[in-house]
Amino acid sequence: MTQDSDVRLGQLTRFIFTAPSWKRSLFLIIILGLLIDGAGVRAWVILPFSALPFSGTLAFTIPALVAFILTKPLIEYNGKTMTWNRSALLALSSTVFGVIITFVALASSVKLIPLFYAISLGFVFGLRLFVLVAIADYRVPRMLVPALTQSSAGILAGMLLFSPSFGILALVLHFVFGLGFAILIWMIERPLRRAFKIRGLAFINAFIAHMTDGSSKGMENFFREIGEEIFVPQVSFFFHRGDKNPIIFTVPNLHPGPMGEIGGGNLPKVLHDNFEDETLVAHGCATHDFNLVSETEINKVIDAMQKSRRGISYSSVAGRSGQLTHGSVQVLYQRFGDSVLLVTSRSPLRTEDVDFSIGMTIMAEGHRWFPHVAVVDAHNCMTDLSSPVLLATLTATEYQYASLEAMDRCRTTPLDSFRTGVAHVSLPYSREQGFGDLGVQVLVVEVDGQRTSYILIDGNNMAEGVREEMLGQILTIVDHAEVMTTDSHVVNTITGKNPVGMHVPVSEFGSYVIQALQAAIDDLTPSEVAGSTAHCERVVVFGSNRISQLASTVNAMLVFVAPLSLAMLLLAFLLSLVAYIIII
Repeated sequence: MTQDSDVRLGQLTRFIFTAPSWKRSLFLIIILGLLIDGAGVRAWVILPFSALPFSGTLAFTIPALVAFILTKPLIEYNGKTMTWNRSALLALSSTVFGVIITFVALASSVKLIPLFYAISLGFVFGLRLFVLVAIADYRVPRMLVPALTQSSAGILAGMLLFSPSFGILALVLHFVFGLGFAILIWMIERPLRRAFKIRGLAFINAFIAHMTDGSSKGMENFFREIGEEIFVPQVSFFFHRGDKNPIIFTVPNLHPGPMGEIGGGNLPKVLHDNFEDETLVAHGCATHDFNLVSETEINKVIDAMQKSRRGISYSSVAGRSGQLTHGSVQVLYQRFGDSVLLVTSRSPLRTEDVDFSIGMTIMAEGHRWFPHVAVVDAHNCMTDLSSPVLLATLTATEYQYASLEAMDRCRTTPLDSFRTGVAHVSLPYSREQGFGDLGVQVLVVEVDGQRTSYILIDGNNMAEGVREEMLGQILTIVDHAEVMTTDSHVVNTITGKNPVGMHVPVSEFGSYVIQALQAAIDDLTPSEVAGSTAHCERVVVFGSNRISQLASTVNAMLVFVAPLSLAMLLLAFLLSLVAYIIII
């Protein structure tokens, strides 16, 4: 399957990097000034400021240090965030551009250095304005003063080095470059404003805040603006076990994304913590189009689940589980009373999000025999970032045929009394290592001597081969099993690729899974079960095809940013020469 727009959007993360330590940036700024002092003496000696030593330090280093010191407090005064590392890196980058532009004059005449230094100051102002609007505060007027800190100190240095009239030329060029970059900002924002009625740079501000402080929820405001309401079913199995803690196995047809704590990124944990029962939240049929715009939307899911369990009738029988394969799709199936559970996987082939329409089609087929049909995407094999499985593709057809055959078998399977056991083990690994907050949960069902284990790891997919290695150990203990992930996106703060097993090998965390499995077996208790379908209404999600539309818009913007920037800079340089001729 070819890569879709949502995959290309994920690949944009290659442009994201971490700013180096401010100490390193300041060291480079100081060294650069000293090198210019040493290497540029002969080139500057014929100019009036030749009596002033350390001209490189005065022209470049001191303005950069002023900008470094003032930028962060000025931005935070307006209620936004800025780190010392980013402030230093911006000052260093501006200094490098300033040096390059200034000494372009040496290719023609040393006497042009004042002009090109003035041009460099105008460019530095425009560049700083553009960057600060992108990473700190999209409101241009509020960023004018922080953007001016470096170039205004440079103007004072130029007036000392050259003449007082230098200040007039520099101010004119500030206006030229500032206007040019302001127009560029407007042109960059225009596509997103027309398509989604949102400000693109404001969205980037919110994303930077999310990267700086993971608890920041500013991005949710933008998701809500582009979102739409949906109505989705959610099938749950409620297990009653006498005096022991009850169990819920629920399958939301919502996507636990997009990243970190943003939106529904921690959907499994929030659902788990809102029920006294031990709650396993499997991954249903949903793509990033069904990302919740805000964590508060999870309350609608919780309310729907609570309503769905009122007045339900429990059954004391279940069927033996079975497994089958159709094409590339494998299904672990089991009947509980009048309901059926289907756990699907394509491992060792790539297993990616299954579109909601496929899940609904399978559920509709199953409603001929069962009132409640739960379809789980085990989400247990990642080879690379890939597009979701969409309706009418070969893979989708395999999902449908495999599930239909499994339900047909469940329809005629003998029913018997059963026992269930559950265990929940926390893992000593971090989100960065691919493990979410819930660790590993195991549900074991015993029917007529057959034991089936449903193993759920809180994470976003599994590295290729991890599932098979784990099953090799698990199936020596039970008869049937499947290893699933919740698809929780708390493990993804930037990129969508951080699967279970990529950073921590099975040989290390597998013992915890076996520990949980043994604990669940020891917990086996005679049980009753009730299937129920919750109707989650008016849940606000990203919306159908919004990810593709957003990706297409962003990619189109990237195509035109470079030529637009170049054209704007050439125009600004031409206007600078005109201003110089008029003033001089």
